[in-house]
Amino acid sequence: MRLGVIDIGSNTVHLLVMDARAGARPVPQASHKTTVRLMRYVEPDGSISRTGVKELRRAVEAAAAAGREHGIEQTMALATSALREATNGAEVLADLEERAGVPIEVLAGDEEARLTFLAARRWYGWGAGRLLLLDIGGGSLEIATGVDETPDVALSVPLGAGRMTRRFLLDADPPKPGDVEKLRKHARSVLRDAVGPVAGAPAPDHAVATSKTFRSLARLAGMPRQVMGTGERWRMRHDHLADWEPRLARLSSVDRTVLPGIGPGRALQIVAGAVVAQEAMAALGVAEVEVCPWALREGAILQRLDHL
Repeated sequence: MRLGVIDIGSNTVHLLVMDARAGARPVPQASHKTTVRLMRYVEPDGSISRTGVKELRRAVEAAAAAGREHGIEQTMALATSALREATNGAEVLADLEERAGVPIEVLAGDEEARLTFLAARRWYGWGAGRLLLLDIGGGSLEIATGVDETPDVALSVPLGAGRMTRRFLLDADPPKPGDVEKLRKHARSVLRDAVGPVAGAPAPDHAVATSKTFRSLARLAGMPRQVMGTGERWRMRHDHLADWEPRLARLSSVDRTVLPGIGPGRALQIVAGAVVAQEAMAALGVAEVEVCPWALREGAILQRLDHL
C-alpha cells in the first residue's frame, strides 16, 4: 500500500510518501517540502495573517498534487503547534482540508511526542532499552521517555526554534549577546518547571534526537558513525554543541549558510535551536544524543499500519 503523510508544521508543509504493509518496514518513495516558516505570519492577537493563510494554501495544494502524482492510495494530514494555537486555527483548518482533500488531524503536543517516540522505538528496536527522545520543531520542543512503544512520559513545551527566534532574536543579525542570554534564561526556566516527570524517570539507556534542527546541529557539531545496513548515524555531544553555539551566534544568518548542515531555510533560527538543544540536554543530564532518521511522519504511518 502506498501511504502519504502531509505534515503541516511551523516551518514547512512536508509530504512523505511510503510503500508500507503490515509487519514490514515502510520504504520511503518520495518527499515533497515547501518552506513556509509560519511563525512569521502570526499576528499580535495570535491569528495567522492573510499572507500566512495564502502561503499555507499554496503549500498544501502542492503537497496534495505531489501525492496524486505519486499514486498515493491513502493520505493522512497532520497539523502541529502553529495551527493548534492560532486563534483563527479552526477557520484556517477548514480551508486547508478542502485543499488537501482529506481531514486534517490537529495533534496535541503530547501526541506529537508519542508518535515521534513510536518511530524512534521502531527504528532502534527493543534492544535499545529505555529511550529518551528530544525533538525540536518550529513551535515546540517534545520530550518523551519509556521502555515500550508508548512512552511512560510524553510532554511538549513551547520552545520551538522558530518561536524562540521570533520572540528573542529578531532585533539584530547576528543577534545581540544580551538577547541570546535572555533566550537561554527563558529556556532554562521553562525546562526547569517542565521536565520533572522525565527527569524523575529511570535513566535512559539511549538518548536520541529527531528533527531538522538536531540534524543540522549534529552535522555541524557532531560526528558520523557508519552502521552496517543503515549508513551514517550522527551523534552529538553536549560539550561540542556548547562550544559551537556562541560561534553560531556571532555569525550573521547569511554567513551561517556556508557551514555544513546549515541551509538558507534553517540559518535564521539555528541559534535559537542550538540554545534550546543545549539547555534541554543539560536539564536532562544528557551528555550525547544520536540523531534518529525517523520522526513524526514515520510514526503516523506506523500507527496507521498498526490500526489496519
